[in-house]
Amino acid sequence: MAGLILDKVAVVHFGLGEVASAVAAAGAPLLHGEFLPPAQGDLRLVSALNRLLSPPLGPEIDKANQVALERVLASRPLLVGVATAREAVPGMDEDLFLHAGPPIEWDRMCGPLRGAIIGGLIYEGRARDPEEAARIAASGAMRFEPCHHHQAVGPMAGVVTPSMPVWVLTDKASSRRVFCTLNEGLGKVLRYGAYSPEVLNRLRWMAEELAPALSAALAVKGPIDLRAIMAQALLMGDEGHNRNRAATSLLFRELASPLVKAVRDPEKVARVFDFLNQNDHTFLNLSMPMAKCMLMAAEGTERSTMVLVMARNGTDFGIQVAGLPGRWFVGPAQAVEGVYFPGFGPADANPDIGDSAITETVGLGGFAMAAAPAIVRFVGGTAQDALARTEEMGRITIGRNPDFAIPALGFQGVPTGIDIRKVEELNLLPVINTGIAHKEPGVGQVGAGLTHPPWECFHRALIACEEAFGSSNATEVTCCR
Repeated sequence: MAGLILDKVAVVHFGLGEVASAVAAAGAPLLHGEFLPPAQGDLRLVSALNRLLSPPLGPEIDKANQVALERVLASRPLLVGVATAREAVPGMDEDLFLHAGPPIEWDRMCGPLRGAIIGGLIYEGRARDPEEAARIAASGAMRFEPCHHHQAVGPMAGVVTPSMPVWVLTDKASSRRVFCTLNEGLGKVLRYGAYSPEVLNRLRWMAEELAPALSAALAVKGPIDLRAIMAQALLMGDEGHNRNRAATSLLFRELASPLVKAVRDPEKVARVFDFLNQNDHTFLNLSMPMAKCMLMAAEGTERSTMVLVMARNGTDFGIQVAGLPGRWFVGPAQAVEGVYFPGFGPADANPDIGDSAITETVGLGGFAMAAAPAIVRFVGGTAQDALARTEEMGRITIGRNPDFAIPALGFQGVPTGIDIRKVEELNLLPVINTGIAHKEPGVGQVGAGLTHPPWECFHRALIACEEAFGSSNATEVTCCR
């Protein structure tokens, strides 16, 4: 028998290792393949997945998901202005601070988010020092709500206070408005929980000089099509999350002449130019609200299982689904695996934080890494890994966005529209490329890398969709397609 196997048989094996033990013992060529049943073999999840994939419900969801995707692709976000949060953001109030990720209270906030809240209270004149700010935050005198509850997004800690300037975007297709703060640059910044005098002085300069200058320039220029800039930037090596050099440069070209015309003081113009020139992440705070604006177009699409939000507050990770608008499905924020700056390592890192995963949700960032092979020098891996990540994400999405084309993939569009059913069926989580924040407030960024949402988000969303969309007439069949 041993001779027969060695002479005649080579085995590719999936499943329980014991089944192939005899082949291995006989010395035959044996290749083990990884196998995991859909929904990780959890019977409750498999049952829900069956119902969401099978007739009559499955085809209805497929149709709803196509509608949701078409609505996203039809959205046309335009940059139209700069305003203060209290003037522009719906529901903003003097005792309200917005933050990244799903809802969270002070006692569960991570270090970077607490630091940003403390800095925000000092910036707003509500506290004289960090100790007083921490007491106010813990006292219940302030309200803390997600940016996503107010048509806004914020990178890292994501804190928005009433007097901060925000970019104002409008959807040409619907007149819907979306908001995001201006990017502070790198180093010690509020979004990483820093609140030293240099951080607060920079924020004050941004409110007093940068924002009025940009507002005046936009009044001269008129609306700027952000999708057009993003489409061109992808052709130039950006991916819209951690690499924004091309998009920032393209924005600079759009604003340069209007800025000179609108601001008479050449010294002010020079300071604005210098700030933008030194900050390649300027466009991140536009790619995020652009993505949010596009995804909001699909909110409320009946029976759609498309993901509309992925967001983290440094403690929790939450997602929202098109067919269940406003509901959070939450799990623990995950560690980020990547490349650390000299002197730092995993022990220094805070779990994943920020609203910037909205870029992956719309098909940018980790989903578009094939467009930006240079990003792997920042987050780790190889250029081949970047290509593979984008191809892999195509397996869990509803379709592609032809406007956001990737040259290295024959100008295919970026994978767009995460379907929670495909995530569970293929046991394949979305990939996110992101910066790594130090766990202590004020230290700042200590690296960058890749991470994933926790499985709990998708498990809970799957069950909720089955309960909300499910029909008693659905047939139990295998969920492997």
